[in-house]
Amino acid sequence: MAHVDPCNAQIFAVRLAPHRSLGERNFRLLLMVFCGAAFFTTLPFLFLGAWPVVGFMGLDVLAFYLAFRANYRAARAYEDVLVTPLELSVAKVSAKGERREYRAHPAWVRLEKQEHEEYGVERVSLVSRGSRLEVASFLGPDAKARFADRLSWALAEARRGPRFS
Repeated sequence: MAHVDPCNAQIFAVRLAPHRSLGERNFRLLLMVFCGAAFFTTLPFLFLGAWPVVGFMGLDVLAFYLAFRANYRAARAYEDVLVTPLELSVAKVSAKGERREYRAHPAWVRLEKQEHEEYGVERVSLVSRGSRLEVASFLGPDAKARFADRLSWALAEARRGPRFS
């Protein structure tokens, strides 16, 4: 049986990623419907001799496609948050794959939530020794609140120290 070092035991580990409600298959279907609507909307203009409208509708379809591609590309970003009794680690990976890491001892980290009366949690930040790191920025207010509660609990557990028995 493998022995787990209590100092390195994971208290909290999560990967945060932007939510996209439209899957790849449904995106293709939506694109086909949009193209079909653009085609049938353009036909009367084509028959009436207003052929430049066809080009502009083609530009609309292209802009629609490019906007969704940019949205899906941005969804490749994620954040990994790990809390052990001796370390808080946050790795932020951009959509381009660029990785930035933040490490601190949980005893020196304070979690701050910025809340709005109507909208809920707007910002979750980790503050340590004068530096501030915003986390979970792409989550909605309810998901940010749940994440902040779980992370706050994990930091409190880490401050209690490792359990050797």
